[in-house]
Amino acid sequence: MTRDLTIAEVRLTPILVADPPLLNTQGVHQPYTPRLIVEIVTADGVTGLGETYGDTKYLEPARSLAERLTGRSVMDVNGLFGIDLAVDASRTDGGTDAGGLRGVQTADKLRLSVLSAFEVACLDAQGRALGLPVHALLGGKVRDAVEYSAYLFYKWDGHPAGIPAEPDDWGAALDPAGVVEQARLFQRRHGFGSFKLKGGVFPPEQEIAAVRALADAFPGHPLRLDPNGAWSVATSLKVAEELGDVLEYLEDPTLGTPAMAEVAAGTDVPLATNMCVTTFGEIKEAFTKDAVQVVLSDHHYWGGLRNTQRLAGICAAFGVGVSMHSNTHLGISLAAMTQVAATVPGLHHACDTHYPWQSEDVLTERIAFRAGRVDVSDAPGLGVELDRDELARLHRRWADDDGTLRDRDDAAAMRVADPAWRTPAMPRW
Repeated sequence: MTRDLTIAEVRLTPILVADPPLLNTQGVHQPYTPRLIVEIVTADGVTGLGETYGDTKYLEPARSLAERLTGRSVMDVNGLFGIDLAVDASRTDGGTDAGGLRGVQTADKLRLSVLSAFEVACLDAQGRALGLPVHALLGGKVRDAVEYSAYLFYKWDGHPAGIPAEPDDWGAALDPAGVVEQARLFQRRHGFGSFKLKGGVFPPEQEIAAVRALADAFPGHPLRLDPNGAWSVATSLKVAEELGDVLEYLEDPTLGTPAMAEVAAGTDVPLATNMCVTTFGEIKEAFTKDAVQVVLSDHHYWGGLRNTQRLAGICAAFGVGVSMHSNTHLGISLAAMTQVAATVPGLHHACDTHYPWQSEDVLTERIAFRAGRVDVSDAPGLGVELDRDELARLHRRWADDDGTLRDRDDAAAMRVADPAWRTPAMPRW
Protein backbone atom coordinates (compact mmCIF):
# COMPACT_ATOMS: atom_id res chain seq x y z
CA MET A 1 0.00 0.00 0.00
CA THR A 2 1.33 3.42 -0.95
CA ARG A 3 1.41 5.81 2.00
CA ASP A 4 0.37 9.44 1.65
CA LEU A 5 3.26 11.25 3.33
CA THR A 6 1.98 14.73 2.60
CA ILE A 7 2.14 16.96 5.66
CA ALA A 8 -1.45 17.67 6.69
CA GLU A 9 -0.86 19.43 10.01
CA VAL A 10 1.91 20.81 12.19
CA ARG A 11 1.30 21.24 15.92
CA LEU A 12 3.54 23.37 18.12
CA THR A 13 3.22 23.11 21.89
CA PRO A 14 5.37 25.35 24.10
CA ILE A 15 5.78 24.01 27.64
CA LEU A 16 7.51 24.84 30.92
CA VAL A 17 9.43 21.99 32.56
CA ALA A 18 10.65 21.87 36.15
CA ASP A 19 14.37 22.54 36.56
CA PRO A 20 16.46 22.29 39.75
CA PRO A 21 18.63 25.21 40.98
CA LEU A 22 21.76 24.27 39.02
CA LEU A 23 24.55 26.83 39.07
CA ASN A 24 26.78 27.98 36.22
CA THR A 25 28.95 30.98 35.47
CA GLN A 26 25.92 32.95 34.18
CA GLY A 27 23.81 32.40 37.31
CA VAL A 28 21.33 29.64 38.19
CA HIS A 29 18.63 27.72 36.36
CA GLN A 30 15.11 29.08 36.80
CA PRO A 31 12.48 26.88 38.49
CA TYR A 32 11.00 26.10 35.06
CA THR A 33 12.60 26.09 31.63
CA PRO A 34 10.83 26.53 28.26
CA ARG A 35 10.82 23.77 25.63
CA LEU A 36 8.94 23.42 22.35
CA ILE A 37 7.35 20.16 21.22
CA VAL A 38 6.82 19.80 17.47
CA GLU A 39 4.36 17.34 15.92
CA ILE A 40 4.24 16.81 12.16
CA VAL A 41 1.14 14.87 11.03
CA THR A 42 0.88 13.25 7.59
CA ALA A 43 -2.29 12.80 5.53
CA ASP A 44 -2.24 9.13 6.58
CA GLY A 45 -2.31 10.14 10.24
CA VAL A 46 1.33 9.35 11.07
CA THR A 47 2.76 11.75 13.64
CA GLY A 48 6.45 12.56 14.01
CA LEU A 49 7.89 14.23 17.12
CA GLY A 50 10.62 16.83 17.60
CA GLU A 51 11.83 18.99 20.49
CA THR A 52 13.90 22.16 20.83
CA TYR A 53 14.32 25.36 22.85
CA GLY A 54 11.03 27.03 23.73
CA ASP A 55 12.10 30.64 24.34
CA THR A 56 10.09 33.32 22.55
CA LYS A 57 12.85 33.94 20.00
CA TYR A 58 12.50 30.32 18.83
CA LEU A 59 8.70 30.24 18.88
CA GLU A 60 8.30 33.08 16.39
CA PRO A 61 10.22 31.46 13.50
CA ALA A 62 8.86 28.02 14.43
CA ARG A 63 5.31 29.27 13.94
CA SER A 64 6.27 30.85 10.63
CA LEU A 65 7.83 27.59 9.44
CA ALA A 66 4.89 25.47 10.60
CA GLU A 67 2.48 27.53 8.52
CA ARG A 68 4.48 26.83 5.37
CA LEU A 69 4.83 23.06 5.64
CA THR A 70 1.28 21.92 4.94
CA GLY A 71 1.10 20.16 1.58
CA ARG A 72 4.82 19.36 1.43
CA SER A 73 6.13 15.79 1.63
CA VAL A 74 7.49 14.67 4.99
CA MET A 75 10.25 12.97 2.96
CA ASP A 76 11.51 16.32 1.61
CA VAL A 77 13.97 17.15 4.38
CA ASN A 78 16.34 18.89 1.97
CA GLY A 79 13.46 21.12 0.92
CA LEU A 80 12.78 21.90 4.58
CA PHE A 81 16.26 23.39 4.90
CA GLY A 82 15.76 25.34 1.71
CA ILE A 83 12.88 27.36 3.13
CA ASP A 84 13.83 30.99 3.62
CA LEU A 85 13.10 31.20 7.33
CA ALA A 86 13.33 34.81 8.44
CA VAL A 87 14.70 35.34 11.93
CA ASP A 88 14.44 38.61 13.82
CA ALA A 89 18.10 39.63 14.17
CA SER A 90 17.19 41.77 17.18
CA ARG A 91 16.62 38.50 19.05
CA THR A 92 20.39 37.89 18.89
CA ASP A 93 22.72 40.38 20.47
CA GLY A 94 26.13 39.02 19.53
CA GLY A 95 26.83 38.00 23.11
CA THR A 96 27.06 34.58 24.70
CA ASP A 97 23.90 32.53 24.36
CA ALA A 98 23.04 32.21 28.05
CA GLY A 99 20.38 29.57 27.44
CA GLY A 100 22.68 27.02 25.90
CA LEU A 101 26.07 28.53 26.84
CA ARG A 102 27.09 27.80 23.26
CA GLY A 103 29.14 30.73 22.12
CA VAL A 104 28.07 33.85 20.29
CA GLN A 105 24.41 34.18 19.35
CA THR A 106 23.61 34.60 15.66
CA ALA A 107 20.44 34.61 13.60
CA ASP A 108 21.61 31.54 11.67
CA LYS A 109 22.19 29.53 14.85
CA LEU A 110 18.69 30.43 15.98
CA ARG A 111 17.30 29.35 12.60
CA LEU A 112 19.09 25.99 12.75
CA SER A 113 17.83 25.36 16.28
CA VAL A 114 14.28 25.73 14.97
CA LEU A 115 14.88 23.60 11.88
CA SER A 116 16.45 20.82 13.96
CA ALA A 117 13.16 20.01 15.70
CA PHE A 118 11.29 19.87 12.40
CA GLU A 119 13.97 17.66 10.83
CA VAL A 120 13.75 15.21 13.74
CA ALA A 121 9.95 15.21 13.52
CA CYS A 122 10.13 14.49 9.77
CA LEU A 123 12.56 11.61 10.32
CA ASP A 124 10.39 10.23 13.13
CA ALA A 125 7.33 10.35 10.85
CA GLN A 126 9.26 8.71 8.01
CA GLY A 127 10.39 5.90 10.29
CA ARG A 128 6.91 5.31 11.66
CA ALA A 129 5.42 5.25 8.16
CA LEU A 130 8.07 2.87 6.80
CA GLY A 131 8.38 0.70 9.90
CA LEU A 132 12.05 1.61 10.34
CA PRO A 133 14.01 3.15 13.23
CA VAL A 134 15.54 6.56 12.59
CA HIS A 135 19.02 5.09 12.76
CA ALA A 136 18.17 2.96 9.71
CA LEU A 137 17.19 6.10 7.83
CA LEU A 138 20.60 7.55 8.77
CA GLY A 139 22.51 4.58 7.38
CA GLY A 140 22.27 2.07 10.21
CA LYS A 141 23.60 1.73 13.73
CA VAL A 142 27.16 0.75 14.58
CA ARG A 143 26.41 0.15 18.28
CA ASP A 144 23.46 -1.23 20.24
CA ALA A 145 23.78 1.15 23.18
CA VAL A 146 25.08 4.71 23.62
CA GLU A 147 27.12 5.68 26.68
CA TYR A 148 26.26 8.86 28.58
CA SER A 149 28.12 10.79 31.27
CA ALA A 150 26.83 11.98 34.63
CA TYR A 151 26.40 15.75 34.38
CA LEU A 152 27.35 17.19 37.77
CA PHE A 153 26.44 20.71 38.87
CA TYR A 154 27.10 22.90 41.83
CA LYS A 155 23.60 23.14 43.21
CA TRP A 156 21.53 24.78 45.91
CA ASP A 157 19.34 22.61 48.09
CA GLY A 158 16.31 24.37 46.61
CA HIS A 159 15.16 27.46 44.76
CA PRO A 160 14.89 30.64 46.88
CA ALA A 161 12.13 30.63 49.47
CA GLY A 162 8.82 31.95 48.21
CA ILE A 163 9.54 31.09 44.57
CA PRO A 164 7.10 28.50 43.13
CA ALA A 165 9.13 25.43 42.21
CA GLU A 166 9.01 21.65 42.17
CA PRO A 167 10.92 19.82 44.94
CA ASP A 168 13.87 17.59 44.13
CA ASP A 169 15.75 15.00 46.16
CA TRP A 170 19.27 15.69 44.95
CA GLY A 171 20.28 17.93 47.83
CA ALA A 172 22.89 20.68 47.82
CA ALA A 173 26.34 20.41 46.21
CA LEU A 174 28.48 23.43 47.01
CA ASP A 175 31.81 21.88 47.97
CA PRO A 176 33.92 18.84 47.02
CA ALA A 177 32.06 16.54 49.40
CA GLY A 178 28.71 17.63 47.97
CA VAL A 179 29.92 17.09 44.42
CA VAL A 180 31.16 13.59 45.25
CA GLU A 181 27.87 12.69 46.91
CA GLN A 182 25.98 13.94 43.86
CA ALA A 183 28.19 11.75 41.66
CA ARG A 184 27.47 8.76 43.89
CA LEU A 185 23.74 9.37 43.48
CA PHE A 186 24.14 9.47 39.70
CA GLN A 187 26.07 6.21 39.78
CA ARG A 188 23.59 4.46 42.08
CA ARG A 189 20.54 5.60 40.13
CA HIS A 190 21.82 5.29 36.58
CA GLY A 191 25.14 3.46 36.60
CA PHE A 192 27.19 6.25 35.01
CA GLY A 193 30.88 5.55 34.69
CA SER A 194 32.16 8.99 33.65
CA PHE A 195 31.54 12.36 35.27
CA LYS A 196 31.46 15.95 34.06
CA LEU A 197 31.42 18.93 36.43
CA LYS A 198 29.92 22.24 35.34
CA GLY A 199 32.49 24.74 36.57
CA GLY A 200 32.99 28.49 36.32
CA VAL A 201 30.97 28.95 39.51
CA PHE A 202 33.66 29.15 42.20
CA PRO A 203 37.31 30.20 42.08
CA PRO A 204 39.40 27.65 40.16
CA GLU A 205 41.13 26.35 43.28
CA GLN A 206 37.80 25.17 44.67
CA GLU A 207 36.86 23.45 41.44
CA ILE A 208 40.29 21.79 41.20
CA ALA A 209 39.66 20.42 44.69
CA ALA A 210 36.26 19.09 43.60
CA VAL A 211 37.73 17.25 40.60
CA ARG A 212 40.51 15.86 42.80
CA ALA A 213 37.85 14.59 45.22
CA LEU A 214 36.04 12.92 42.32
CA ALA A 215 39.28 11.29 41.18
CA ASP A 216 39.83 9.91 44.69
CA ALA A 217 36.25 8.65 44.92
CA PHE A 218 36.15 7.19 41.39
CA PRO A 219 39.72 6.17 40.53
CA GLY A 220 40.28 5.51 36.85
CA HIS A 221 36.90 6.91 35.76
CA PRO A 222 36.87 9.56 32.99
CA LEU A 223 36.45 13.07 34.42
CA ARG A 224 35.72 16.39 32.69
CA LEU A 225 35.50 20.00 33.82
CA ASP A 226 33.59 22.71 31.93
CA PRO A 227 33.79 26.34 33.15
CA ASN A 228 32.09 27.75 30.01
CA GLY A 229 34.95 30.08 29.12
CA ALA A 230 35.20 31.62 32.58
CA TRP A 231 39.00 31.51 32.76
CA SER A 232 41.87 33.42 31.21
CA VAL A 233 44.51 31.58 29.18
CA ALA A 234 46.88 31.67 32.16
CA THR A 235 44.26 30.28 34.54
CA SER A 236 43.29 27.60 32.02
CA LEU A 237 46.91 26.46 31.76
CA LYS A 238 47.25 26.40 35.53
CA VAL A 239 44.15 24.22 35.91
CA ALA A 240 45.31 21.93 33.11
CA GLU A 241 48.65 21.49 34.88
CA GLU A 242 46.96 20.79 38.21
CA LEU A 243 44.49 18.25 36.80
CA GLY A 244 46.32 16.88 33.77
CA ASP A 245 46.70 13.43 35.29
CA VAL A 246 42.97 12.89 35.87
CA LEU A 247 41.07 14.79 33.16
CA GLU A 248 39.70 13.04 30.08
CA TYR A 249 39.42 16.52 28.60
CA LEU A 250 38.99 20.14 29.65
CA GLU A 251 35.94 21.74 28.06
CA ASP A 252 35.88 25.40 26.96
CA PRO A 253 38.22 26.69 29.66
CA THR A 254 38.50 30.04 27.88
CA LEU A 255 36.49 31.95 25.29
CA GLY A 256 37.17 31.95 21.57
CA THR A 257 39.28 29.95 19.17
CA PRO A 258 42.47 32.11 19.42
CA ALA A 259 42.53 31.78 23.22
CA MET A 260 41.71 28.07 23.05
CA ALA A 261 44.62 27.63 20.61
CA GLU A 262 46.96 29.30 23.12
CA VAL A 263 45.84 26.90 25.83
CA ALA A 264 46.09 23.89 23.52
CA ALA A 265 49.66 24.86 22.62
CA GLY A 266 50.63 24.91 26.30
CA THR A 267 49.15 21.65 27.55
CA ASP A 268 48.77 18.00 26.61
CA VAL A 269 45.28 17.89 28.13
CA PRO A 270 42.75 17.57 25.27
CA LEU A 271 40.41 20.54 24.90
CA ALA A 272 36.75 20.03 24.04
CA THR A 273 34.25 22.64 22.91
CA ASN A 274 30.61 23.38 22.35
CA MET A 275 31.24 27.13 22.32
CA CYS A 276 33.90 27.99 19.73
CA VAL A 277 32.89 25.35 17.14
CA THR A 278 29.13 25.55 16.80
CA THR A 279 28.73 26.07 13.05
CA PHE A 280 30.46 24.64 9.98
CA GLY A 281 31.96 28.05 9.28
CA GLU A 282 33.87 27.93 12.58
CA ILE A 283 35.57 24.61 11.86
CA LYS A 284 38.41 25.78 9.61
CA GLU A 285 40.00 28.20 12.07
CA ALA A 286 39.65 25.87 15.07
CA PHE A 287 41.03 22.80 13.30
CA THR A 288 43.89 24.50 11.46
CA LYS A 289 44.99 26.16 14.70
CA ASP A 290 44.63 22.87 16.60
CA ALA A 291 42.53 24.77 19.12
CA VAL A 292 40.26 21.82 19.98
CA GLN A 293 40.69 18.08 20.11
CA VAL A 294 37.06 17.12 20.77
CA VAL A 295 33.94 18.76 19.32
CA LEU A 296 30.75 18.34 21.32
CA SER A 297 27.96 18.29 18.80
CA ASP A 298 24.36 19.16 19.66
CA HIS A 299 21.76 18.36 17.03
CA HIS A 300 19.59 21.22 18.30
CA TYR A 301 21.95 23.91 17.11
CA TRP A 302 23.81 22.14 14.32
CA GLY A 303 20.51 21.76 12.49
CA GLY A 304 19.49 18.17 13.20
CA LEU A 305 20.66 14.60 12.93
CA ARG A 306 22.00 14.60 9.39
CA ASN A 307 24.16 17.65 10.06
CA THR A 308 25.44 15.90 13.18
CA GLN A 309 26.63 13.03 10.98
CA ARG A 310 28.19 15.52 8.58
CA LEU A 311 30.06 17.17 11.45
CA ALA A 312 31.28 13.79 12.72
CA GLY A 313 32.65 12.98 9.28
CA ILE A 314 34.59 16.26 9.12
CA CYS A 315 35.98 15.66 12.60
CA ALA A 316 37.12 12.19 11.57
CA ALA A 317 38.88 13.60 8.51
CA PHE A 318 40.87 16.00 10.72
CA GLY A 319 41.54 13.48 13.50
CA VAL A 320 39.38 15.45 15.94
CA GLY A 321 37.26 13.54 18.45
CA VAL A 322 33.50 13.96 18.61
CA SER A 323 30.89 13.57 21.32
CA MET A 324 27.65 15.32 22.24
CA HIS A 325 26.75 18.39 24.27
CA SER A 326 23.53 18.64 26.22
CA ASN A 327 21.28 21.42 27.46
CA THR A 328 18.11 20.99 29.53
CA HIS A 329 16.07 18.54 27.48
CA LEU A 330 13.35 15.90 27.60
CA GLY A 331 13.00 12.38 26.27
CA ILE A 332 12.27 13.24 22.63
CA SER A 333 15.65 14.94 22.39
CA LEU A 334 17.39 12.09 24.26
CA ALA A 335 15.85 9.57 21.86
CA ALA A 336 17.03 11.64 18.88
CA MET A 337 20.54 11.96 20.36
CA THR A 338 20.70 8.22 20.91
CA GLN A 339 19.52 7.39 17.39
CA VAL A 340 22.15 9.55 15.70
CA ALA A 341 24.92 8.68 18.18
CA ALA A 342 24.32 5.02 17.31
CA THR A 343 25.37 5.78 13.71
CA VAL A 344 28.64 7.64 14.42
CA PRO A 345 31.64 5.27 14.16
CA GLY A 346 34.21 7.38 16.01
CA LEU A 347 32.21 8.19 19.13
CA HIS A 348 34.86 7.46 21.76
CA HIS A 349 33.60 9.73 24.55
CA ALA A 350 30.40 9.33 26.57
CA CYS A 351 27.75 11.87 25.57
CA ASP A 352 26.45 14.56 27.92
CA THR A 353 22.84 14.52 29.08
CA HIS A 354 20.74 16.66 31.43
CA TYR A 355 17.89 14.14 31.31
CA PRO A 356 18.32 12.73 34.86
CA TRP A 357 17.81 16.26 36.21
CA GLN A 358 14.37 16.56 34.59
CA SER A 359 11.69 15.09 36.85
CA GLU A 360 9.03 15.74 34.19
CA ASP A 361 8.71 14.44 30.65
CA VAL A 362 6.18 14.29 27.81
CA LEU A 363 6.71 10.59 27.07
CA THR A 364 4.47 7.74 28.16
CA GLU A 365 7.59 5.98 29.48
CA ARG A 366 10.83 7.58 30.62
CA ILE A 367 14.00 6.51 28.82
CA ALA A 368 16.13 4.32 31.10
CA PHE A 369 19.88 4.33 31.61
CA ARG A 370 21.46 0.91 32.18
CA ALA A 371 25.08 1.01 33.35
CA GLY A 372 25.15 4.60 32.11
CA ARG A 373 23.96 3.61 28.65
CA VAL A 374 20.75 3.97 26.67
CA ASP A 375 19.76 1.03 24.51
CA VAL A 376 19.27 2.00 20.86
CA SER A 377 15.62 1.44 19.99
CA ASP A 378 14.83 -0.56 16.85
CA ALA A 379 11.15 0.44 16.99
CA PRO A 380 9.83 2.58 14.13
CA GLY A 381 10.91 6.23 14.23
CA LEU A 382 12.42 7.46 17.47
CA GLY A 383 10.77 4.63 19.38
CA VAL A 384 8.98 6.89 21.86
CA GLU A 385 5.33 7.83 22.42
CA LEU A 386 3.81 11.14 23.48
CA ASP A 387 1.86 11.46 26.74
CA ARG A 388 -0.79 13.94 25.68
CA ASP A 389 -2.14 14.48 29.18
CA GLU A 390 1.30 15.44 30.45
CA LEU A 391 1.93 17.60 27.39
CA ALA A 392 -1.32 19.46 28.07
CA ARG A 393 -0.42 19.93 31.75
CA LEU A 394 2.99 21.39 30.99
CA HIS A 395 1.50 23.60 28.29
CA ARG A 396 -1.06 24.95 30.79
CA ARG A 397 1.86 25.91 33.04
CA TRP A 398 3.35 27.84 30.10
CA ALA A 399 0.01 29.46 29.24
CA ASP A 400 -0.56 30.51 32.86
CA ASP A 401 2.90 32.04 33.21
CA ASP A 402 2.98 35.85 33.31
CA GLY A 403 5.87 35.92 30.88
CA THR A 404 8.73 35.86 33.40
CA LEU A 405 9.68 32.24 32.65
CA ARG A 406 9.01 32.03 28.92
CA ASP A 407 12.59 33.04 28.17
CA ARG A 408 15.42 31.36 30.03
CA ASP A 409 17.50 33.85 31.99
CA ASP A 410 19.97 32.40 34.47
CA ALA A 411 21.12 35.86 35.58
CA ALA A 412 17.56 36.95 36.40
CA ALA A 413 17.07 33.78 38.42
CA MET A 414 20.25 34.50 40.36
CA ARG A 415 19.10 38.04 41.13
CA VAL A 416 16.12 36.62 43.02
CA ALA A 417 18.62 35.33 45.59
CA ASP A 418 21.22 38.06 45.12
CA PRO A 419 19.74 41.37 43.85
CA ALA A 420 23.26 42.70 43.21
CA TRP A 421 24.13 39.87 40.81
CA ARG A 422 25.33 40.85 37.38
CA THR A 423 26.52 38.49 34.67
CA PRO A 424 30.29 38.35 35.22
CA ALA A 425 32.66 39.79 32.63
CA MET A 426 34.78 37.13 30.94
CA PRO A 427 37.32 35.92 31.77
CA ARG A 428 36.02 35.74 35.30
CA TRP A 429 39.28 34.41 36.74
